[in-house]
Amino acid sequence: MLEHGGNLNDAVMRYGIARAEWLDLSTGINPNCYPVPVLRADAWHRLPESSDALVMAACAYYGAPRMLAVAGTQAAIQALPQLRLREKGVSRVVVAAPAYAEHAHRWQQAGHAMREIDYADLQKALDNCDVMVVCNPNNPTGARVAPEVLLGWAQQLASRGGWLVVDEAFGDTTPHLSVTGQAGVQPGLIVLRSVGKFFGLAGLRLGFVAAQNTVLESLQKWLGPWAVSGPAQEIGIAALCDEDWQRATCERLLADGERLNQLLVGVGIQASGSAMYQWWAEPDAAGFHDWMAQQGIWVRLFTRGAGGIRLGLPPDEAGWQRLQTALQGWNQNKNQNKNKNPEHAA
Repeated sequence: MLEHGGNLNDAVMRYGIARAEWLDLSTGINPNCYPVPVLRADAWHRLPESSDALVMAACAYYGAPRMLAVAGTQAAIQALPQLRLREKGVSRVVVAAPAYAEHAHRWQQAGHAMREIDYADLQKALDNCDVMVVCNPNNPTGARVAPEVLLGWAQQLASRGGWLVVDEAFGDTTPHLSVTGQAGVQPGLIVLRSVGKFFGLAGLRLGFVAAQNTVLESLQKWLGPWAVSGPAQEIGIAALCDEDWQRATCERLLADGERLNQLLVGVGIQASGSAMYQWWAEPDAAGFHDWMAQQGIWVRLFTRGAGGIRLGLPPDEAGWQRLQTALQGWNQNKNQNKNKNPEHAA
């Protein structure tokens, strides 16, 4: 199993701090979730039937001609490599990196010839792959690829039966980057969208796939009946149709994302990311992670490559102040160590 953010039980066990005392910044999820409405009683009682209302709400919100509801985009991330294997056999797959690790893991697990490629080298890799997977904006670095570039890649891949899979899980605050609207008409283009991130409803397990009908039909058959629970369908419809909440939330997240970036700049950290998280290649990533954990703040540690840290948004002003104090403490401690060991610091 890969390690993911949100693993607060691990933090409790490792550091002995009660769960209620943690400030969990280890995910990039909106810390103030959509207010869940009261559900119909039979939402819990009946098997969930396919909901046209949910699909219509998703298509309107994401601007897609057609979509398939799934139990979180993770369901599609696991299914697509299997579908590709069944329909096209072993494929040459390029996954942009660093990124959400489940993408590379699932394509490799399915037996495909998978390579991880830096974002800067994706164009060069296009001629030597059948499938390309790109997170846009990227999790965790915030790297972006212009939509016109993505559509050109999709067209080139489709000309030889290939796929471009674009994960827009964090795309709600950057609609100008989205290619979801072209996924139903552009062959080979598959776009993943998540309700869990922007709406802060990760526990709902609801996401959507936009693609041509043939792909959606194959995916639906693979996933089988009752893929999305009745409660998830009801809550999803309410969230996707609530334009006032969406507008206010987008404004708040963009402002908070800038605040987080500037807070990091204030302690000498140059970070990148999206409205809901910031990331940087920290030279002492393990040390930073441990320092913050000792303050009861759980952050996301990346150990692959040079190592890095991702921070999500605090949920309230008390959380912001707590994070600022911990960051200043880390910065002071680091500077003191440099002064004690100037030769090592140089």
